[in-house]
Parts: sequence; C-alpha cells; structure tokens
Amino acid sequence: MNNRLKNISLILLIAFVSVNATCQDKASSVADSKVEKKKKKKYKLPDVDLSHWSVTTPELNAKGSAMNIEPPEILNYATDERLLPYMYNDSTNGALVFYAYPSKATTANTKYSRSELREQMVPGDNNTNWTFAQGAYMKGKLAIEDITKDSNGKYHKVIIMQIHGRLTNEQRDLIGQKDNNAPPILKIYWENGKIRVKTKELKNIGAIGEELLHEDAWDDDKGFNFEQAVGFGKFTLEVKVSEGKMVVVLNNSEYKVYENIHMRKWGVFENYFKAGNYFQSRDEGAFAKVKYYELEVKH
Repeated sequence: MNNRLKNISLILLIAFVSVNATCQDKASSVADSKVEKKKKKKYKLPDVDLSHWSVTTPELNAKGSAMNIEPPEILNYATDERLLPYMYNDSTNGALVFYAYPSKATTANTKYSRSELREQMVPGDNNTNWTFAQGAYMKGKLAIEDITKDSNGKYHKVIIMQIHGRLTNEQRDLIGQKDNNAPPILKIYWENGKIRVKTKELKNIGAIGEELLHEDAWDDDKGFNFEQAVGFGKFTLEVKVSEGKMVVVLNNSEYKVYENIHMRKWGVFENYFKAGNYFQSRDEGAFAKVKYYELEVKH
C-alpha cells in the first residue's frame, strides 16, 4: 500500500513539475513577445517623400563639383555610400538627419557647403519650376540636433529652408547669363536658438522687364526674427506663396507676411523649394546636424 501511495505521489509530482514548466515557458514566450513588440515600436521612419527632391552634399564628385544625387537614386540613401555620412535615418526619433561641415564641395555663388534637398517637380529635371501666381506650399517639422560654436561662444548659423529663384532658358539668354541662377527670395535661418527670415527687395522699385532679371537689381532686406525661441526642440515651419504674397509661419502661432511691390515684381521668376542643412560657416572643425521629422510640399 505504501508503495502504491509513493507511486501516486511521484506521478502527481511529475505532473505538477510538467504543468509548472509549461506555464513558465508560456509566460516567458509572452514576455519575449512583449519585448519584441516594444523593440519594433521604437523603430520609426521620417515622414519625408524623396521622390521629388535631389540632394547636394559636402562631398566632391568625380568632376570636382559638389555631389548631387537625383531621383530615383536618392530613394536608396539608406544604403548609398555616397550619402550615408550626410543624409541618414535617426530611427529612434523618426527623423532624417542632414550633416554638413565646411568642405571644398561648394556650389555656384557661395563659399558654404551643404547637405540640402532641392525640389524637383518633375523627378530628375531642374527646368520645371513654379511661379508665385501658380502658388506653392511647404511645411516641415524639424529640430537642430547639434551645432558648433564660433570663437565668441555663439552657435554657428544654418539655413534650414529656402525659396530659390530660377531663370528660364529664355531669360538666361536674354540677359547673357551663363547659368539659370536667380537670387533666393527666401532664406530661413536657425540662429542662436531662434528663427530668422530674410528676403529680397528691389533697389529700384521702378524697375521693369529685363531689369528685374539681373541679380544686382535685388538686395537683402533687414531680416525678421520670430519672438519665440525654438532652441534644440522640435518646431514647425510653413511657407505659403501666392501671387504677390509670401507668408512664413512658426509653430502655427507666429506669422510673417510679405505682401508688397517686391513680392509682386518677383513674379517674373520661376522658383523651387529647398530644405535641409545649408551650413553658414567656414570655421575649422565646425558642423551642424539638422533633423527633419516631416516634410511636405503642395502646389
């Protein structure tokens, strides 16, 4: 009888151990699943469609000019060795990072280097652009990740958005210019934690026709500083363009409206948007990292 009880006890013990082990395995499996889900949730991608943008980097290409990558190649930025140091994902925060520093890879009419997107309404084509009369809209959510300071202890400046003018081929030939470059009507800076806007004004508001096409007909305005500081946090910028009018909006709370003779006469030019990191320093060892979480363009 005692042996029989011992056998029953042994069987019950084995059954208990087996059930307990199974429960532990299930619990462990559920825990592992939760950890895996948490890991997956941490991986984020920026909300940026690059199919209508080219990018210029601080790298030199084979011809000794600044490297420029157009669609569809730009879509492979995450694996393209030419772009990896200058344009890459921050998958923890869901941002596209643009890194720039002073290099020999500069573009026409500037001494500064950039990791900056250039809008292409038709992918791979710089000759199709828009006018103020046609209208345009750009919105970005971004932040400065890191930026160096100058010898006076002030942060270096960086241009984070632009509207650049462009001559048509006919306008270029009319004034005898060698390229299609026209002045930028809009530059938006991150400067010491604040947002600064600069635009262009005619030196002679009576200028008409061909006179308007020459770069030296235009001068920089005094600039405008938004009141709120953005520092190194996320902020939103919107640029709205219509005939004779340009509006810049910071965080949907501060507005700067340009609606004047200069905007009306700027209508002679075609334009395109730019966004990213146009670094404004040649100091040795200087650099900036600009993060774009979202970027949207409408026409």
